[in-house]
Amino acid sequence: MLATIDAGGRVVVPKEVRERLGLRPGSRIVLTEVEGHLEISPATTPVRLVDHGGALVAVADTDLPVLTAEQVRHAVEATRR
Repeated sequence: MLATIDAGGRVVVPKEVRERLGLRPGSRIVLTEVEGHLEISPATTPVRLVDHGGALVAVADTDLPVLTAEQVRHAVEATRR
């Protein structure tokens, strides 16, 4: 996939890739230089484990965007594959 870096150092990630990775405006990413090339990955969400009635529950340390029913359905289907 070919992209161009503009004068400000910005790269446009194609829409279909953003949708597959769940990237939205303001999403944080990780840039990693590996053997002469650049890898771009979605940043993980920091979480902490909280005891919730005897069960450990992962709670995000930051506010997360609300998912639509379609996004949840897509995530569930992708997990089942």
